[in-house]
Amino acid sequence: MIQACCWEFEILQEAAGMILEGIVTSQNELGELNIAPMGPQVDQGMTQLVLRPFQTSRTFSNLKETRCGIFHVVDDVLLLAKTAIGTLQEIPETFPAEKVSGRVLASACRWYEFQIESIDESEARTVMQATVVHHGRIRDYFGLNRAKHAVLEAAIFATRTHLIEQSDLLAQYQALAEIVRKTAGPDEQTAFRLLEEFIAKAYAEAQS
Repeated sequence: MIQACCWEFEILQEAAGMILEGIVTSQNELGELNIAPMGPQVDQGMTQLVLRPFQTSRTFSNLKETRCGIFHVVDDVLLLAKTAIGTLQEIPETFPAEKVSGRVLASACRWYEFQIESIDESEARTVMQATVVHHGRIRDYFGLNRAKHAVLEAAIFATRTHLIEQSDLLAQYQALAEIVRKTAGPDEQTAFRLLEEFIAKAYAEAQS
């Protein structure tokens, strides 16, 4: 059974490290797979990760339970969008991780298997320090494409409709829509359309 969850991008204030957006797969002790977009803080050598999942998320529960997971560098923004808004219906192709208990997304560009070293639950956004124990490469990254990045930003907005005024969000969405119109392929167009529909429904339900 797959559990797609809301976006868990990290907004960190530390001076050191960068935020790398991607997808984390995790499992509970029953082997149930969860796929969630997440942006951990990473070091230059990609040997350490700092993840900050919400304590209400499936990712948090799984990582706390099993103390391991897999972070993926991806360019499949349609998959990313579906996991962000919880509309992923089918389990993507995966294969077993090598050093931890988990599944690797076959469509990823690179993957990083990690073990959780420490967990700080003193705030709603738990801080999990992780060490990369194995990594691998499947294929080349597609490259810089404005539409893919626009979908990434749109997916973040889609999970924050409860925090952003509709007029403000839609104004930013219009700019992203123009980028998608000019530079997207079929998958990017589909992803952006799904996000637009999700946002429209979210605001409609909030006003009803």
